[in-house]
Amino acid sequence: MQPKASSRTECPAACALETVGEWWSILIVRDAFQGMTRFDEFQKSLGIAPNILSRRLAHLVATGMLARRRYSERPPRYEYLLTPKGRDFFPVVVALFTWGNKHLAPKGEALTLADRQDARPLDPVLVDAARLTPITPANTVLVPGPRASLGMRKRLASLKAMNPHISPVAG
Repeated sequence: MQPKASSRTECPAACALETVGEWWSILIVRDAFQGMTRFDEFQKSLGIAPNILSRRLAHLVATGMLARRRYSERPPRYEYLLTPKGRDFFPVVVALFTWGNKHLAPKGEALTLADRQDARPLDPVLVDAARLTPITPANTVLVPGPRASLGMRKRLASLKAMNPHISPVAG
């Protein structure tokens, strides 16, 4: 069941999921970070049906994650390039990759995220840019932004996380 439209439009996570929440979209963007730009490259990498790939690419272009650019006149062929908005999605892909390796690879990692220069394995952590401290459920809370509606402000005020004596995260 989809959330109510009003909560979707205000919640950045819900808006992000409307943009890239379909798994083919995330995998297309993942492959774009690895240098793929052409329809046939995405199709070969993903094993995706052409009609589904066409729809996903069109959606990613329409939402501003990818830009479509013609690279051949005869026959007309296009490539799909990450936009600044698309490139800003990289930390999300890294977080999914890291979480998947930690929790969904019981026999060991099939792929490891590594430094491009020396292939040293990386252990990504989301940190606050100002303090350079890890961001965790224990040290964060959602608060209303300047454009939050009254309904959103009430919703956030009712959350357990807003009450410091109640921990919303199981230890």
